[in-house]
Amino acid sequence: MKKLLLVAALAVFMMGTSFAQGQFKIGANGAIPVGDAGDSYTFGVGVDVAYLFEVADMVWIGPQASYFHYFGDDVEIDTGIGTISGEVEDAAFLPIAASGRIGFGESFYVGADLGYGIGISPDGNDGGFYYRPKAGYSFGTVGIIASYSGVSLDGGNFSSINFGVEFGL
Repeated sequence: MKKLLLVAALAVFMMGTSFAQGQFKIGANGAIPVGDAGDSYTFGVGVDVAYLFEVADMVWIGPQASYFHYFGDDVEIDTGIGTISGEVEDAAFLPIAASGRIGFGESFYVGADLGYGIGISPDGNDGGFYYRPKAGYSFGTVGIIASYSGVSLDGGNFSSINFGVEFGL
């Protein structure tokens, strides 16, 4: 299933790059893990690459890929007999997704990324369905973005609130 999704994402990316009206976007963001992830991870960083093309007035779609790295926290577990201390191993995901945006006026937009978040680390991280609603404001070729990202995992969800900057090339 992962290979099928990866092949489909690459096909969408290759088709998207054939459109002449597209724009290449690259971004970086910081992430605050929330929910279950917030209990075991302190902070995250990410990078995004997208190729968006306008399919209608103020509507853009295209392929998108990201890399998110979350830093594990120090944890203490009370066993009833004593306390066990340790550090949670960092987690990393490589989301491959379709990205869509709708513009409101010249600068403000809302959008979402939907796809598959490939689990890179720790061992046993199989990844899962990836989703990321977002809102942004563009200052020409530079924009700021706020988003909520999540990967649905077996038995849970890995989520974060993200703030970042994006550059149009």
